[in-house]
Amino acid sequence: MNRKLARLAERRSLLVAQAAVQRTALELNLAPWRARLALADKGIAAVRNVRRHPALMLGAALLVAALRPRRVGTWLQRGWLMWEIGRRLRRH
Repeated sequence: MNRKLARLAERRSLLVAQAAVQRTALELNLAPWRARLALADKGIAAVRNVRRHPALMLGAALLVAALRPRRVGTWLQRGWLMWEIGRRLRRH
């Protein structure tokens, strides 16, 4: 029985070492993506905030309309396009 326990302990040590190597490799592979993922997280948080407070979006739209009436149509088209893209992405 001691021999079996010794083999199990040896196998466990080997697996723990392999897991450590894999974690290090994963960390190195993900390092270039950290900034991009952080930016994506901020964007998602902003969208969630707007969805929780739709009055803020309305207020911003009214402010833009008051400051630049000629460009309101362009901004509304862009906003609608982004809204539709977001809806379609959520479906998939």
